[in-house]
Amino acid sequence: MKVKTILFDLDGTIIDSFPGITKCVQYALASQGVTVEDAQVLRPFIGPPLSYSFQTYYGFDDATTEELIRKYRERFDVVGIFENTLYPGVPEALRRLKEDGYRLALASSKPEVACRRILEHHQLLPFFDEVVGASLDGSISEKQEVLREAMRRLGVSDPSKVFLIGDTVFDIRGANEVGIPCIGVSYGFGQASDLQKAGAVCVLGDLKEVVEYIEGYQSE
Repeated sequence: MKVKTILFDLDGTIIDSFPGITKCVQYALASQGVTVEDAQVLRPFIGPPLSYSFQTYYGFDDATTEELIRKYRERFDVVGIFENTLYPGVPEALRRLKEDGYRLALASSKPEVACRRILEHHQLLPFFDEVVGASLDGSISEKQEVLREAMRRLGVSDPSKVFLIGDTVFDIRGANEVGIPCIGVSYGFGQASDLQKAGAVCVLGDLKEVVEYIEGYQSE
């Protein structure tokens, strides 16, 4: 097999987490006197680490950002974590790839403990050989750090034998930095044109196409 391991992003790839994430960001911002009525304005928060988003989009300093993240998690850990839905075809795609003999792992910038809870909630955890997310102490947060940790745990020494499936330029850039080919999906939170410009090996419209591409790639 040319590729033996498939890594999946979570938000925008496996789950549509828009309601939970944006409501938690609104809750956190309100604690600093910032009111955001249109949740669509907060779409850029989905994908990158929260610290990046609060500082980049609202200009908060380090100390305030830490407090905002604490407030975000205050709501997220109780309510927001389950305010999401699976994208069409997720269980079927995971099952088919497992039947094809691939190792599957989750690689998300969301805290790892939250990733596990979400996968358990949707009864997807048995499909995954490993679940890797951001650490709560901040030592692992950027996508490339998550990907390196995933490869370490899986014992992968050759990143060319791995695919990452992701929906934002942060996925593509992180994968490029560690040498993993990234398949972009256009149904999530990124724009297809942006994914192509960032260097995705291809951009596909649904998970059925992703599975077919991987199977076709192996037969070349």
